[in-house]
Amino acid sequence: MWLGMGALLVALTLFGMLSGRDYDPDAPPPAADSGPLAPDAGSSGGLAVGQDAPLEFTLKDVNGVDVKLASFKGKVILVNFWATWCGPCRVEIPDLIELQDVYRDDLVVLGIDVLDEFSRVPAFARQLKVNYPMLDANNREDVEKAYGPMWGLPTTVVVGRDGKVHRKHSGIATREQFEEYVKSAL
Repeated sequence: MWLGMGALLVALTLFGMLSGRDYDPDAPPPAADSGPLAPDAGSSGGLAVGQDAPLEFTLKDVNGVDVKLASFKGKVILVNFWATWCGPCRVEIPDLIELQDVYRDDLVVLGIDVLDEFSRVPAFARQLKVNYPMLDANNREDVEKAYGPMWGLPTTVVVGRDGKVHRKHSGIATREQFEEYVKSAL
């Protein structure tokens, strides 16, 4: 009985968290991976492969410095939407750190924290020795909408050197998947 009540409480909590967001019951289910072979990924009003990436945003980093996403155009940009409470997001971070090291001349990884308390991020980033910008998009529905639809966290968008969306991935990805995305965008 307690297990059932706990499951119900978790479900109601998740429903309450999501109920403040726009929800389209007629939207198709998300593809775990949308790439060059899935050009219709944004046909329901979201971000589509091949379109210009929304790089017009300026977000604060862990030091309170304004970071313009457009300043990275010309490099491959791996935009990773995540949160400190998200287990799969935490699993991806060591792989993203490694990719940033390996491809430092051609790639910038951007960790964009959403649905979280950004005050937790600086200590979190120091603990994991994150070597890429961690940016605050909490309470920035404009950013989430521009890069959406986001069916959950983590969500990753790879932007080519030309500033166009190269790939969108919903859910956890492996280092091999990330590396494939980066190499194909170089």
